[in-house]
Amino acid sequence: LEFDLATNVVGQPLVRQQVMKGLREFLENPNPVKPLVMSFHGSTGTGKTYVSSMLIRYLFQRGLQSPYVHHFSPIVHFPHAEQIEQYKESLKRWIQGNLTSCGRSAFLFDEMDKMHPGLIDVIIPFLGPSWVVYGTNYRKAIFIFISNAGGEQINNVTLALWRARKDREEISLQDLEPAISKAVFENPESGFWKSGIINEHLIDFVVPFLPLKHHHVKQCVVSELIQQGLEVRPDVVQEVADSIPYFPEEEKLFSSTGCKTVASRISFFF
Repeated sequence: LEFDLATNVVGQPLVRQQVMKGLREFLENPNPVKPLVMSFHGSTGTGKTYVSSMLIRYLFQRGLQSPYVHHFSPIVHFPHAEQIEQYKESLKRWIQGNLTSCGRSAFLFDEMDKMHPGLIDVIIPFLGPSWVVYGTNYRKAIFIFISNAGGEQINNVTLALWRARKDREEISLQDLEPAISKAVFENPESGFWKSGIINEHLIDFVVPFLPLKHHHVKQCVVSELIQQGLEVRPDVVQEVADSIPYFPEEEKLFSSTGCKTVASRISFFF
């Protein structure tokens, strides 16, 4: 996994560092005091979903298809605000039932920024350092929250540090944590708004995904061409990377969509 993260996840040194630290400490401990809880933050196309599916692929034989991996999307699973009490009950039962059948289950919560505030608090009893909840030992479970919230703030901090002559490779978690905290945990629109998950400090690792520069996008283009079995032509790599919008307007430093649209743009050339 460490090799795969280093080779295939472009421009995200903090992600590699945080994810490997979290997983290594957790998996090497035969008796963890609580489940592993990680929260991924960053703007579109920076690799959040890619990294979470990569982790799952290494941890479970059938990856995302494993019966022990559970993937929730607010738009698909919790679309109606007026049914929030019903969702709470079914989510609690689902997690409880699946942890009873496998204590090593993994739960992915996508698009936390679109989650109805208050809904996620129903899983608090499963995240803390108790021994047994609802008759189930759940301390070996893994919870991953994925969110675009905080992405804009991460981009702003990265840009401000670049203007202050600090390279993005030198950016530390301490540089970003205050901005992420404000954007994600103090935002009334966020699924984490006033959440006990935050107040009780149940998130073990906040993982920031930085905006990608032009040369990172070129690496994504090369990877995508190889994956599709296409010829890696320097002119195509350059043109695809150049066709993506960059910000800020003057410097055009960072990709506005990360690597998200690379695959669809390649199809114009073949």
